[in-house]
Amino acid sequence: MSVDELKNAVLALEGDEKKQLLLQTLPQLSREVMQDRDFLMQLLPIFMGLIKDSGIDLGQLAQMAMMMNGNRPPQA
Repeated sequence: MSVDELKNAVLALEGDEKKQLLLQTLPQLSREVMQDRDFLMQLLPIFMGLIKDSGIDLGQLAQMAMMMNGNRPPQA
């Protein structure tokens, strides 16, 4: 199956199916792509745009990230 065929099939899913697909595949996919820093830099603006469009306050998001990291600043 080509990338375009896969994309079209995913976009044709109902909303709840798309959510389930993301929840079930994103962890595994992200583990694989986390090794490629250049790709991560391409992905970051997409995630930042999603966060911005959702109305989530970036300050609150940073606080949540700190709590999830045990109140330690993120490591570079």
